[in-house]
Amino acid sequence: MGASLSNSAEGGANGGEYGPGLGDIPEACIACVFMYLTPLEICNLARLNRAFRGAASSDNVWESKLPPNYQDLLALLLPLDRYQDLPKKDIFALFARSTPFDDNTKQAWVDKVTGRVCLSISTRSMSITGIEDRRYWSWIPTEESRFQVIAYLQQIWWFEVDGAVQFPLPPDIYTLSFRLHLGKFSKRLGRRTSNFEHTHGWDIKPVRFELTTSDNQHATSECYLDDSESDEMKESLKRGCWIEYKVGEFIVTDTDPVPEVRFSMKQIDCTHSKGGLCVDSVSIIPSDLRERRRLLSN
Repeated sequence: MGASLSNSAEGGANGGEYGPGLGDIPEACIACVFMYLTPLEICNLARLNRAFRGAASSDNVWESKLPPNYQDLLALLLPLDRYQDLPKKDIFALFARSTPFDDNTKQAWVDKVTGRVCLSISTRSMSITGIEDRRYWSWIPTEESRFQVIAYLQQIWWFEVDGAVQFPLPPDIYTLSFRLHLGKFSKRLGRRTSNFEHTHGWDIKPVRFELTTSDNQHATSECYLDDSESDEMKESLKRGCWIEYKVGEFIVTDTDPVPEVRFSMKQIDCTHSKGGLCVDSVSIIPSDLRERRRLLSN
């Protein structure tokens, strides 16, 4: 079967001894089929022959993979000379890489499989109670964050983190999550280790997560960041690893005006202290992104 496909792919406009082949399919027809394929599938098929390669470079094909408001995103994220004369395929490649903005405190990218827009917001852009006091908080450089730095809480009584982002997200349903890590981690002799010396207080009262949008959508959730039991198996589930804590979902129906999302994370019960927590970032991604990626990759 592999030899047959190879021979068909090599067949030119005149067909040859094997009769009509893939090379005889009009490029415009191939481009129409490519509209329904993922970017990865298009790139793989482009290696078959010249007609497939030409269709895989079509602006119409790649414009269908870009967000509907990609021109607004380009104007916001990149200088004009970076994209002015680029074909749509190269514009998609630009979006597929994380693009920093707002002094590298935020990043946006297009998912390579689904072509949908994702956002990440660094702790650096958030308002954190006590962040300037080294007795409570410190900044730790690390390769485990896409922003290369995280905020580490040693101990505090009033825990509050607030942030906001205004960005032309295309219409979709989005999920907002905080990325947190219980314990302080480091690398020794190439091995990752976690220290829980300061980790306490997160099993007494839940942390309250909240989001609101400029069109009055609202979502809240509460979660204990640590387990109250001392069972080692349960403890390992929440300590020493990064966990995405879902705050809630919101719907974008229009990008005019540009939607704004405000979010927060609080544990302000001052009857006890809490500490030993790493705060990395907030992510905003389409709610069914992982499921769509799985379906399209199969």
